[in-house]
Amino acid sequence: MSFSILGLSAPILKALHEEGYLNPTPIQSKAIPVILQRKDVLAGAQTGTGKTAGFTLPLLQLLSQKKQSDAKPTIRALILTPTRELAAQVGQSVETYGKYLPLKSTVIFGGVGINPQIATLKKGVDILTATPGRLLDHVGQKTIDLSKVEFLILDEADRMLDMGFINDIKKVLALLPKNRQNLLFSATFSQEIKELADNLLNSPVLLEVARRNETGGGISQAVYILDKEKKRELLAHLIKDGSWKQVLVFTRTKHGANKLCEYLITKEITASAIHGNKSQGARTKALEDFKSGSVRVLVATDIAARGIDIDLLPHVVNFELPNISEDYVHRIGRTGRAGNVGSAISLVCGEELEYLNGIQRLIKQEIKQIFLDGFTSKQVYVAEVKPQRGRGNNPSRDQKIRTERNARNGGASAVPAKEGQAKRDNNKDRKPWEKDKKSTHGDDRGQKSYGSHNKTDAKPQKNTKFSQGKKY
Repeated sequence: MSFSILGLSAPILKALHEEGYLNPTPIQSKAIPVILQRKDVLAGAQTGTGKTAGFTLPLLQLLSQKKQSDAKPTIRALILTPTRELAAQVGQSVETYGKYLPLKSTVIFGGVGINPQIATLKKGVDILTATPGRLLDHVGQKTIDLSKVEFLILDEADRMLDMGFINDIKKVLALLPKNRQNLLFSATFSQEIKELADNLLNSPVLLEVARRNETGGGISQAVYILDKEKKRELLAHLIKDGSWKQVLVFTRTKHGANKLCEYLITKEITASAIHGNKSQGARTKALEDFKSGSVRVLVATDIAARGIDIDLLPHVVNFELPNISEDYVHRIGRTGRAGNVGSAISLVCGEELEYLNGIQRLIKQEIKQIFLDGFTSKQVYVAEVKPQRGRGNNPSRDQKIRTERNARNGGASAVPAKEGQAKRDNNKDRKPWEKDKKSTHGDDRGQKSYGSHNKTDAKPQKNTKFSQGKKY
């Protein structure tokens, strides 16, 4: 199938051709025709599936078919994203694919001055991409008019809920016209996403291109079992020994990202850190340097990395495993895209084995374990895990770690971690959001650090319930 048979106009096809895109991805081939039919959509798609073009292309098509009567454009399409980086990425896609159309667009987010944004909005735009907090800042200052919005897109809706944006989203919905087309894209379907969909979408078409727990087939996964204090040394060794030119490394904390970045630099490995405490300018520069190749390693926290989209990224490293299993799938999904092979390496110490087993149960796959001489002590950790009962990937009370001594030659032997019996999926015929009734919230929910220059960009909210029966 090619883009030419999906009903897109010649100017859009020309822009796609210039970018080297000839054939749509599965989510694009499913979403574009449905959106062009003006139907609400609930789409399950991971990062890297081409979902951004899946909604921007038909959006541009629909907007270009209907000219505005006003001399100055008014906002007809609103795209909400959880992070600044994702907002910038989506905004760039709108500009790229719509460069031959008479449409204006802009992006607004916190961490930068608001006055230039006000000036751009005064000139009029057709398509607005925004983070919820900065959008509400403009609403408060009466510098924005949402009364003529015809299309609402929530991108990475699950992440917006995880970050505590639910009340901000409800405030925005209350400002929009009732008669509009709604598109909701989410990598996971939690109970809260179900509630959001029930209250937002009207008879939606459900699109799903991959189960939420699947990892890409083009990703080679491996785990190095080692002592915690040896992690930095091993990472530097892997980068140098493998001549890795571009590596995205995940840490759990901002402080940890900084310390790891400093260590790599002492080993003559160029590195930059990106997290919520960095200014927007510093984060933008770090990302640009990484994409251009002037920096080999980008160390990031989960929240800061959301929205980072890098073509042909060869290596992802989990310096520390996430404490929410599904975040592992999000992390490694940034490599092995578009038919290319990628490598996902995890550095795991004894205290993280509960997390490793939770991840293996989630993806229903045992990940290859590697032991290297000099990096693992005589103690060999063997995780004995029963079916998980805790929330997210928190260790259940039935989980335990026992330590064995390796008496042979004083070295470590490669004893694979046992894995609990995966639960059989009896929900194949149910709606995807009904497969997981548990919340996917983790330690990063409502994190205040993201948007430190604009407090409303990541406001923690505990109440995530919608009013029963109320449509937005």
